[in-house]
Amino acid sequence: MTPAGTPRPRIRRPAWAGRNYSLLTAAAIITGLGTHGALIAAAFAVLQSGGDGGDVGLVAAARTAPLVLFLLIGGAIADRVPRHRVMVAANALNCVSQAAFAWLVLAGDPKLWQMMLLTALCGTGQAFFNPAAEGMLMSSVSGEQAGRAFALFRMSMHGAAIGGAALGGAMIAAMNPGWVLAVDAAAFAAAGALRAFLDVAHIPAREPGGGLLADLREGWQEFIGRPWLWSIVAQFSVVVAVVGAAESVYGPLVARDELGGARPWGLALAAFGVGTLCGALLMMRWKPRRLLLAGTLCVFPLALPSAALAVPLPVAGLSVVMFVSGVTIEVFGVSWMTALHQEIPEEKLSRVSAYDWFGSVAMLPLATAVAGPVEDLIGRGQALWGCAALVVLCTGAVLFVPDVRNLTRRTATIEVASGKTLSADAEGTVGRLG
Repeated sequence: MTPAGTPRPRIRRPAWAGRNYSLLTAAAIITGLGTHGALIAAAFAVLQSGGDGGDVGLVAAARTAPLVLFLLIGGAIADRVPRHRVMVAANALNCVSQAAFAWLVLAGDPKLWQMMLLTALCGTGQAFFNPAAEGMLMSSVSGEQAGRAFALFRMSMHGAAIGGAALGGAMIAAMNPGWVLAVDAAAFAAAGALRAFLDVAHIPAREPGGGLLADLREGWQEFIGRPWLWSIVAQFSVVVAVVGAAESVYGPLVARDELGGARPWGLALAAFGVGTLCGALLMMRWKPRRLLLAGTLCVFPLALPSAALAVPLPVAGLSVVMFVSGVTIEVFGVSWMTALHQEIPEEKLSRVSAYDWFGSVAMLPLATAVAGPVEDLIGRGQALWGCAALVVLCTGAVLFVPDVRNLTRRTATIEVASGKTLSADAEGTVGRLG
């Protein structure tokens, strides 16, 4: 026990977990709890209103289409004005659009065009938010501890996803999906309030440039000049598209027709969240020297959920597959963020992040929109097997790029008193060289 009058010792945070990092992490947890349930709720709101798989795909496409259209502009703006202002404005738009969506669903007769319009507004907010948020996160940690910080951030975010997906599935099974959408709106409001307190004083003021188009050209030159960067983004343009179609369109349909409804699908998504949590824990300790090689090899298991839905596996088997894919994609995610942090200049982070996001989601609206017609043409099972095959083929192809195989974690040379030379990797781990 602490003697009377003696101040209690303060719990010390790691040096890299500063104020901005803590605020960003807390806000990501809040939005994660709301968003992962809301994604399930949106699909089941469409089905509940009498829609079919094609309608679910159209609503999903309406969310991603403006994301593609406005990402590059969002990245350029986030490198010009304080990033936290962009993030707060985007959260406000998301809050309003999700609140309106919730009201329509709770009122009882939402029209397809109304749901598409509101999800499009939400996607527009994300287009401006994502590049600003990624640039803000990367500027909030030190180079020595970047990988560990990203792993902990993602672990917190995915921990929220576990609860959000499970709670969302349970709430949809017990009540109107509109209540889950209302929770998401409240989460955006709370997260935006936290992000308003971010400090950007440490970020140097941007020099006046030649305008928005000049900024976009500069970001493009930074992006296209790195083969490892554009090749992996091209890979993920296909991977994200087919995985998105499988999980946002086919997954809820398989759950409804074969697995028993929203609750088991929510459990499967929660298992994926548990996997990402475990993957982030792994990356707190494991620091692969060849960042992108290790990460890319871990993309292959993303083919497994589509294959499991094609069979389809029972809920227990599907949950195991989702867990494994969650672990491995987190290895890629942390490795990718560490590579970006290591290789991209701070003043260009949001623009490069925008090209990354743009390329990765460019095909997603088309994939989700055509998922229903493709199912009608060749059958749901064949469509899901095709999704799995495309993941494997694209991931295998990117391994032929030398920079993907060879890019290594940067080390710094340190002189110590004994005269020995030591190397410190990007995580601050010191190892003897001689």
